[in-house]
Amino acid sequence: MGEAPVTEDGTVTRSAEYVGSFPVDDRCLDDQIERLHTQLKSLKTCRRRRPVSIKFSIKGVKMYDEDETTLLMAHALRRVSLSTARPVDAQFAFVSHNPGSADAQLYCHVFQARHARAAQFLNLLLCRCFQLFHLEKHPEEAQEDSVGSLPRRNPSLLNHGFPLSVSALVSFRRAPFRGLLPGIKKKSQKSSDDPASSQDEVFPTSSPSLVRKKAIRTKALRSGAYRSFTFTPLKQRNVQERLSASQAGKDQEKTQARRSRAPSLAETEEALAQAVWCWAGIATDSSYSLLADDVLGSYLLCPHPKKPKCGSLIIRFPSGLITHLIENTRKGKFVLEKCKTEFSSLAELIEHYTETQEELPCSLSCARVNHCYEWEENASKQLAVKPRKSPTKTKMKSSHRKEWV
Repeated sequence: MGEAPVTEDGTVTRSAEYVGSFPVDDRCLDDQIERLHTQLKSLKTCRRRRPVSIKFSIKGVKMYDEDETTLLMAHALRRVSLSTARPVDAQFAFVSHNPGSADAQLYCHVFQARHARAAQFLNLLLCRCFQLFHLEKHPEEAQEDSVGSLPRRNPSLLNHGFPLSVSALVSFRRAPFRGLLPGIKKKSQKSSDDPASSQDEVFPTSSPSLVRKKAIRTKALRSGAYRSFTFTPLKQRNVQERLSASQAGKDQEKTQARRSRAPSLAETEEALAQAVWCWAGIATDSSYSLLADDVLGSYLLCPHPKKPKCGSLIIRFPSGLITHLIENTRKGKFVLEKCKTEFSSLAELIEHYTETQEELPCSLSCARVNHCYEWEENASKQLAVKPRKSPTKTKMKSSHRKEWV
């Protein structure tokens, strides 16, 4: 499907057909997903559809008419609870509640895509929005930069076009020089083993001030020769400031380059799928915690905890999180641990176990929960849910932000 076209504000627009919306019963998450897919199956033959344009961003989801002139629906991302798809019927859907609603009634909004890959792509876009929205809300859970901070040092006068005499003086001062200055005459021929005579005839490398004083006293060097290294004259200070400014500019360019490589929706279909599967940008420990509260069959693609050079799928089963090693066969194929079917790519492996469970306790799910979802209890008070907590330990917090439209 190529790369997702992204506007300057980070919005991705895709076309689909709006089928309709239906109310969602208040059930536990796993029962709710099962009920949703049952109702989606019953709508696959629905012929009443309307061509629309859907705009995705970390602010929310908007639905326009086909010409993108009339706004038909708008939901802030914090009001969208989950996203799902049924690629076999080219269906995409998300669950939310109406902005400004006095109750917590949820509605499922159903769309028909052109084909299975288009439906899957729409779902991946919204799932990635959930992840980026979580990173925006919880920056402390972001994955640390693997490259690390670059070492910082002050710009050197060397290799910047300065005369060799200046470089020579720098080297002269720093090098462990153990000889006489040119023009110095030996006063006596004493043994080199005599420490006293050695101290009188050579410059101690540990004291630059003593080096300068002895050089001036013996008149081997004029006082101005060492002046630039005992204090900073105006001309040299200006040069040093220009070098510092140049280095700061380079550091800023590198910072902007790193920001430009920050996670976004501007990715190809393959890269977008990989980002959603790997929960790109979110620290591993946080990913485990979020996965434990996601839908049944949700998964995380990551290096194996005990074999970092091998991949693994961490899947949320009814019994909890189970790690399955992804093994490489001699033919270069991929096979899931304790399974027999081989695949030529990870995408084929995931797609296969999404359609059928075979040896797994349950099939993989393409649905994802918005872990920053909130709902309104009434018009004057908004209650926010932290999905990671169990229903009996859920903490509420007040929120007074205006609904995004």
